[in-house]
Amino acid sequence: MSILLMNLTFFAHPQNIALVGGTVIDVSNFGTSDSDINNAIIIIKGEKITEVGRRGSIKIPEGAQVFEITGKYVLPGLIDGFASLDNQSYANAYLYMGVTSIVGIGGFRRAPLYENADPCPNIYHEDFVGKWKITTEEMLKQIDELARKEVKFLLLMYELRPGQLKPAIEKAHVLGMATIGELGHTSYKDAIGFGIDALIHSSRYAIEMAPPEMRAEVAAQPFGLPSKKFKKWLAELNPEHRIIKEYAEILGSNQVALIPTLSLYCIDLPDIENPWKEPVAIILNPEDINFPVDRSTGKHNFESEIQKELILKAMSTLERERQFYKAGARYLAGSGTDVVGTMPGISLHQELELLTKIGLSEREAIATATSNFAEVFNWKEIGQIKPGCRADIIITDKNPLENIKNLKTISVVILKGNKIDRDNLLRLR
Repeated sequence: MSILLMNLTFFAHPQNIALVGGTVIDVSNFGTSDSDINNAIIIIKGEKITEVGRRGSIKIPEGAQVFEITGKYVLPGLIDGFASLDNQSYANAYLYMGVTSIVGIGGFRRAPLYENADPCPNIYHEDFVGKWKITTEEMLKQIDELARKEVKFLLLMYELRPGQLKPAIEKAHVLGMATIGELGHTSYKDAIGFGIDALIHSSRYAIEMAPPEMRAEVAAQPFGLPSKKFKKWLAELNPEHRIIKEYAEILGSNQVALIPTLSLYCIDLPDIENPWKEPVAIILNPEDINFPVDRSTGKHNFESEIQKELILKAMSTLERERQFYKAGARYLAGSGTDVVGTMPGISLHQELELLTKIGLSEREAIATATSNFAEVFNWKEIGQIKPGCRADIIITDKNPLENIKNLKTISVVILKGNKIDRDNLLRLR
């Protein structure tokens, strides 16, 4: 029996489920493959996808629930590669916007991770070493302790010294943790040579291009006046300057991935839509968000001169990342939620839109929030619509390959094989 998917309610894995007739969007190979499957059948059993293929090539299991989705588009659930989760409203917002997994970070300017949400996206925990100066012995013990806590991502931070970077990366990899760099006293070029997996925040990894004395000052005060001076210098740097091109060649010729968190820098650009206009924003409290934008304008209420300076910095960030992308740099999507006005779920879609502005195709941009995580971190269970992957799936009414904004036309979110009631997400208890 066939039923329109919009009318169904999934129970907790009662039997096999068949999604029939939709188009599976191929996001493999960093979004450069285009082997979409039209008129597809997807078989889900429990939490896993068991079969994917064109109608006629796959036999639907006897007794399976069959749901017709002809005319719709099927994609992996989205992954936010750098995000906080403060409360149930955040969890609901992520899921409503199709974000089924986050790399969760808490503390400092963000609240601690809220891990009792129900429903809740999958959380891959991230923690750090090097926010404060420590000995190498202390650092290695700390990495061991984080591994025992099942931390999946190790953020290597400003206070690590040159001799500590390599052993930290090697130790983390031995323990099965991915490594992400937000460095200060150590070189990003060295980190790349040591095999770091990813670099976070565009203005952070751009410090590699600054004069040595400026780099040292920023390392000593990563959030102080030296950082402001560096960002001004960076915004005024000609995008065709030799040092940008040379750094772009390094980033593009290695396996490291970039998580630029463009939404942190670009939320005040005139063409970025007001995040408070999204339907799910109704359940979010601006008091939970670090430095939220104005509800009516979607922008920060700065004086005109400050606003002009921020727009200049945002435009230079996009132009710089454009150079990195042209040189072959690989990208992962992370919204940076919830600092500087970024918002759960909503800002990841803004991030993907911004990635298209630096040159990525719609397919490549979608890959940054899906299959690229499987490629970069060798994850087998998420990021793709293929047998053996966890059944984290979104279904859209419009083709996101035609316009990245169509990725928001979500009609169905499936988390671990269960359909999420999106309407109910808007009725926060």
